[in-house]
Amino acid sequence: MTETSGRVARAFRDHDSFERADDGFESTTTPFDAVVEASERDGRIDYVVRVRVPSLSAAVEGEVATVVEEGWLETFELRVADADGVVRGDHDFDPDVDLAAEEVVVEFAFTDSNERRGVDDAAAVINYVEGTYVQGIIPGYDYVDPVARLVDRAQRASG
Repeated sequence: MTETSGRVARAFRDHDSFERADDGFESTTTPFDAVVEASERDGRIDYVVRVRVPSLSAAVEGEVATVVEEGWLETFELRVADADGVVRGDHDFDPDVDLAAEEVVVEFAFTDSNERRGVDDAAAVINYVEGTYVQGIIPGYDYVDPVARLVDRAQRASG
């Protein structure tokens, strides 16, 4: 993607969920690797949000049956497709969800003319992916970091 314009870079800088990175703008609110690339064309901004989360088998100690891993991934993919309900812009998301080695890469692409709304929507999508991941945690497994920290944080928040 091309270099972001001043107004787009300013919107990311002013948002408390991002910091500048070599490959775009990195989320500071999730333990997962989440980066947003943005480029401007004809007054509109194209956003690509990429979130990398561990596969189920990479997030737990011990073995995970293939059927469980496949079912978990299918459910996760169905759930993240509903992210358009958490954004302010009028986006019809069709995210790419790919299993690559021991991680799942979720990618959303959208366009917006309002840079601040677009940055807010990118942050909302990242938070939605994290929340969806946590909802999909299967009881009975011993999780490793960063998932173990997420489970602990969720348990403390619920009282």
